[in-house]
Amino acid sequence: MTKHNHNPPHVIIIGAGFAGLSVVKELRKAHVRVTLIDENLYSAFQPLLYQVATGGLNPGDVSYPVGGFASRRHTRYIRGELATVDMALQSVKLTDGRKLDFDYLVLATGMSANYFGLPGAAEYTFGLYTRADAIVLRDHLMNGFEQLSADRGRREFAVTVVGGGATGVELAGTLGELSSDVLRATFPDVDPSRMHVRLIEMAPGLLMPFREKLRGYAKKQLEGRGVDVLLNTRILSVRADSVVIEGDKPLHSDMTVWAAGVAARDGVAGWGVPQGRGGRILVGPDLRVQGTDRIFAAGDIALNPDNPSPQLAQPALQEGAHVAAQIKSLIQGGETTPFSYHDKGMMATIGRRSAVVELPRGPVVTGTLAWLAWLVLHLIYLIGVRNRVSTMLNLAWRYVAWGHGGGVIVGDEPSERLPSETSPALSAGSREGSGSPAGSGSPGGSGSPGGPDSSGTAPSRSGGTSSSAGTPSSDTSPSTGTDKPTSDTA
Repeated sequence: MTKHNHNPPHVIIIGAGFAGLSVVKELRKAHVRVTLIDENLYSAFQPLLYQVATGGLNPGDVSYPVGGFASRRHTRYIRGELATVDMALQSVKLTDGRKLDFDYLVLATGMSANYFGLPGAAEYTFGLYTRADAIVLRDHLMNGFEQLSADRGRREFAVTVVGGGATGVELAGTLGELSSDVLRATFPDVDPSRMHVRLIEMAPGLLMPFREKLRGYAKKQLEGRGVDVLLNTRILSVRADSVVIEGDKPLHSDMTVWAAGVAARDGVAGWGVPQGRGGRILVGPDLRVQGTDRIFAAGDIALNPDNPSPQLAQPALQEGAHVAAQIKSLIQGGETTPFSYHDKGMMATIGRRSAVVELPRGPVVTGTLAWLAWLVLHLIYLIGVRNRVSTMLNLAWRYVAWGHGGGVIVGDEPSERLPSETSPALSAGSREGSGSPAGSGSPGGSGSPGGPDSSGTAPSRSGGTSSSAGTPSSDTSPSTGTDKPTSDTA
């Protein structure tokens, strides 16, 4: 029996990412009341945030109003952030003091950055987990380009990307193309060699969850775009103007972007649910939180220790659909069934006409065909017709007009200058709330950057992990492919 004898059962979903929105979609025709809670008014499509950060897309191209999505699916939307869960009374309390009762609760908030205790990483790196992160990064990049043009005596503008998962590879590849093509077209007085793009990865290869052939292809493509790729390299600390690698060797860095790992937000510890590696919520085979009957977790935040799913968009979507099916079964007096992930493959893009696709069974694909497949899938999984059309037109213009005045970064003068010049960068995941923090599949490298705790999470894209072939996602955490992050974003 549910608490509400005269009303339909009340399902509360925390987080408007891939998993959370999947639950909403699947419960649309069920005889339940659904409430979706997210700190943001919009759900951001994290796999394309790097395009926003480099000026290829507008922030609105990758964002969709949560309220509009919810209302069309008979769901109530509340803007808020979860503070505590009262399991005995079956209620949740938000940070603003509001309380809501539930019959079933779904936790799908995703993950945030994991700095592995690395000194200076939280203070002096930029993240790429939220829409706000992408805008801040874009504005600082533009400011750096302008400084190169205004200050002829400046030696270089150096950008370091930490983490060789999909997010790191995608961002580094696009930055390499910016320095060789767009910088020359926009600032003809600046020698492109004065921009230095560096990618640091602790593991022996990039995109570690992929086959060795594809890892080698990615490295070769990045180097062809002028990116300095450092593998098997452990970072000891991050400073305002440099990163320090093994041997206490400082490498000058005007901007350091963190794409090397994820962990649960600190607030999850206050929910009273069991947590495992990286702070992820421990669930059973049916995705119910361990020790509970009516609380589920899905997406990057959920961890079945006996059968972990990769932190990609596709597993999050499938887990969301599974949770909805279990809730409907329980309401009808049925039993729950174990979740089984259907692997549709992985993909990651490196730059213009360059990507890698790996299917569970079948040949691997690289080059233009893989890049077109990546583009089509991302367009399919974007929410909203306007977003799809706008994204297609903007990306087509970027890659058709690239090097001829296209793809110019347009942004505002940053309110604070680069970390290397004055104040530290905002830490990843700190600018936006629980709802759309990192995407279902969060950004992270395939290898830990070198902090004391190198236990990461599942294979990628979320680190900037690799997107699943069925659905693009962001990267995973910094492990080498065992089990892998951020709040889910759609």
